Amino acid sequence: MMWRRYVAIGDSTTEGLDDPDEAGGYRGWADRFALAVARAQGGLEYANLAIRGRTTARIRSEQLPVALELAPDLATVVAGMNDVLRPSFDADRVVEDVRAMQRALVGQGATVLTFTLPDPAPVMPLARPLRGRVLALNEAVRAATAETGATLLDLGAHAVASDPRLWSDDRLHANTAGHERIAAALAHTAGLPGYDDSWSHPLPVAARRPRREAVRAELAWTRRHLLPWLGRHLRGRSSGDDRVAKRPVPLPVELPAS
Repeated sequence: MMWRRYVAIGDSTTEGLDDPDEAGGYRGWADRFALAVARAQGGLEYANLAIRGRTTARIRSEQLPVALELAPDLATVVAGMNDVLRPSFDADRVVEDVRAMQRALVGQGATVLTFTLPDPAPVMPLARPLRGRVLALNEAVRAATAETGATLLDLGAHAVASDPRLWSDDRLHANTAGHERIAAALAHTAGLPGYDDSWSHPLPVAARRPRREAVRAELAWTRRHLLPWLGRHLRGRSSGDDRVAKRPVPLPVELPAS
């Protein structure tokens, strides 16, 4: 195992929301996975082209050409949640874009990793109607990955991925503990030394919240996150408008002093 350059493409989860770093930005599972690879082999160049709010079609049209130009020998392709949230969602169209991105990068010689989406219902009860979309998309991604030769982390098949304690307050993004789990899962999937399936182990059983407290939490989430999100999308705006990739140029991963 020796990868020279890792390029990550995708949306907000690949960008790293909501795993804050110490400089006012976000770290995330891709940064953490890059560090794990660099530690395992003594170094790695890493670029992250992901931008929040991007649909799969935009990732394919905007980020894939840049990724191919960078000629990575390791890549992650994770997309689809922003499509799931839109009324025009079409699983076949989304997966065709995912398949094309995987095929292009694999065809250029890269090891390509991807993962399925967690079930949103345990994290966001109001999103229960979207569960069928996520399950359909996951099935299609499994089939596409088997065709292209990419490597699949079937995150959506593990209940722990939908444990609310691994998700941030907005319920759309993993928190720091969640990003750590995803990075460990990718490291295990990639065969890095020192990683096993402990990432998939469930958290300790949580105490049940009183119903009144749960209702208050739902109302607070609706006010702080759902209504602003709906308002933004009704205006045709995206959280990624006017944003650029946080790490557009491959740079050496800094290894902490031992």
